[in-house]
Amino acid sequence: MATNGKRQRRPRGSAWHWRQTNCWYYTPPGTNRRVPLVDDNGKRIRGMDNRQAAELALARVKVAGQWRPAAEPATESEWLVAKVCSRYIEYCRRGVEGGTVSAEYRDEVVRYLNQLCDYCGVLPVSQLTKGHAQHWIESHKTWRSPVTRRNALTIVLAACNHAREMFDVPHRLKGLKKPPSQPRLHSFSEEDEATIHDVTDEVFGNFLFVAIRTGLRPFCELARMTADDVVDTQRGMMWRVYSSKTKKTRKIPVRAEVAELVWALVETAPVGSGIPLFRNTKGGGWKKVTGVARLLRIKEKLGWDKDPVKRNYSCYTARHTFAHRMLSGFWNDGAGCSIETLAELMGDTPKVAFDHYGREWGQHYQEPLWKAVGIGESD
Repeated sequence: MATNGKRQRRPRGSAWHWRQTNCWYYTPPGTNRRVPLVDDNGKRIRGMDNRQAAELALARVKVAGQWRPAAEPATESEWLVAKVCSRYIEYCRRGVEGGTVSAEYRDEVVRYLNQLCDYCGVLPVSQLTKGHAQHWIESHKTWRSPVTRRNALTIVLAACNHAREMFDVPHRLKGLKKPPSQPRLHSFSEEDEATIHDVTDEVFGNFLFVAIRTGLRPFCELARMTADDVVDTQRGMMWRVYSSKTKKTRKIPVRAEVAELVWALVETAPVGSGIPLFRNTKGGGWKKVTGVARLLRIKEKLGWDKDPVKRNYSCYTARHTFAHRMLSGFWNDGAGCSIETLAELMGDTPKVAFDHYGREWGQHYQEPLWKAVGIGESD
């Protein structure tokens, strides 16, 4: 196959045939080198018709762990990928100690960056290309979910950007394309919520009750709330919410039924005590692992683990439920709130709020579009 008189090689990651030598080769990721493919006896694979044998030989190279980027010698002043990863892991560990980074995020950082170091830790950052990152992702056959791939690339970019901002280490990953965000939107119905409260204990029931009515991120925001974050005003209770995800603090009003519950909890976790308002059965703050395990048991008990929709429910569904109810006017006689208001309450940007929730649940945003083409409101 030729374009403008030039024969195109097969893409990196595949075996390709070079007519000049009549042999099969592969191109290591991030390089322009050609490496000959050999059979079980160490002999080069020849012949245009031996594609299957060449692909099999390449598969053996990948399985044997030889599919790695080749690094050119680095100077003493150059940063290696391993050093960049190490510095970011240390930054996240300090963040956990200081309360600015969640333990769950730190654990993900350690897991992904250790795997990246296994792949190309000795490579100078100046030689790390988008092709390396893409092949690293593709080489993990179990990373089929776009969410997993997106999270891995996001962490790699975060580590490189941290090195650039803190230590003036340039990198070549700017503009690296990540799989698009695909939010899995599910919302608890009133019946679902009541059913969960019927089968769970009071402490977890309270946790979900408040999560549904505030929209806070369950574990990096709501689980960390203390009496010091509660503000009593003439109009009602407000909360100061710090998010380790956005590194920002926002001030939000809370509904009367939430305020009533919180004032009762403040008596057992007073101002200055540092005790979380929402605690598990052992008196500690809710962690992601314990909250997830609790909801999994509830779904199994109710048979929801076999339901095609309800088996996808998670603690984060409470946050989605808040967004759904706010946009549909659930607590406001059917008058849905604006995307800007929802974004402020949830700690998102208006764009993120619209992309995540507005397109599917902000039906009142579609009415002007229908009216513009001469169709009135739906019954």
